[in-house]
Amino acid sequence: MYKVKITVFILFAVLAVTISIWGPETLARYQDRGMLNEIHAQAVESAGAGYSYKLNSNEKIYILSRCLNSQSVQESEQNAMMHADGTDIYQDIEGSYAFIANYKNPSDMEITDEKIYETCNEAMETLKEAGVMPEAVRKIMQPSYDAILYSAIDVLEPRNNIAVWKLSLSNSQTNANKENRLIDAYIGADDGKMYEFYVRTSLLWEEIDTDAIIEAWSKYMGLGSPQPYESDNPLLETTPYFKKYVFPGMGEERTIVTVGFYEGINELFLKISR
Repeated sequence: MYKVKITVFILFAVLAVTISIWGPETLARYQDRGMLNEIHAQAVESAGAGYSYKLNSNEKIYILSRCLNSQSVQESEQNAMMHADGTDIYQDIEGSYAFIANYKNPSDMEITDEKIYETCNEAMETLKEAGVMPEAVRKIMQPSYDAILYSAIDVLEPRNNIAVWKLSLSNSQTNANKENRLIDAYIGADDGKMYEFYVRTSLLWEEIDTDAIIEAWSKYMGLGSPQPYESDNPLLETTPYFKKYVFPGMGEERTIVTVGFYEGINELFLKISR
């Protein structure tokens, strides 16, 4: 009996050692046979999947203002002189921002060239209701306006970029009646917001409440409350009729927004600048 127990114990020990040595490899081969030549789906988490840096409204207008800063003359009436050299590329004087015409088709997330005219009219109606734009300004029609898609890019940080449509009254409309018409505008290609505009109006400067306009526009853009911008420089504008405001930009930087008026041609403008 004692010998039988010893024999059983020895056999059990040998079996345990054999399983510990060959068992895992045999099991793995069995599992491999079940996995080979078949498609298996498994959900996995990826910490960085789907991440996309998104600029807020203050950052957008700051980047656009830096890119537009190289344009040394005003829009609208002097618009043709800005492109005398035929180029569609503008660079910031410090060389770190670029404003480039984008002749490719808009992405799936951007407003198309067929849709931009309707989007512009919708933005104008919103601004009229908010008291930013005079109610008498007429809707735009596609044959009378040119639309060009631009990319405003921080060259040193390319992820900091926005696409904007520029709509301008066509040069073929030189002799047309410009009263109560949109002359120029920049509209976000992703959000349809009107960042900047120049319009002809029958209003006089004394009838324009710049504080009310900037408050309503900043709310429309989602920028927060504006602060008055004071400067002793008398050459800030080519017109004496303007008031400037400042908004936070990126980091410690800021963006200046001007509400102004060209007397004589009765042109109201809201523009962003560095």
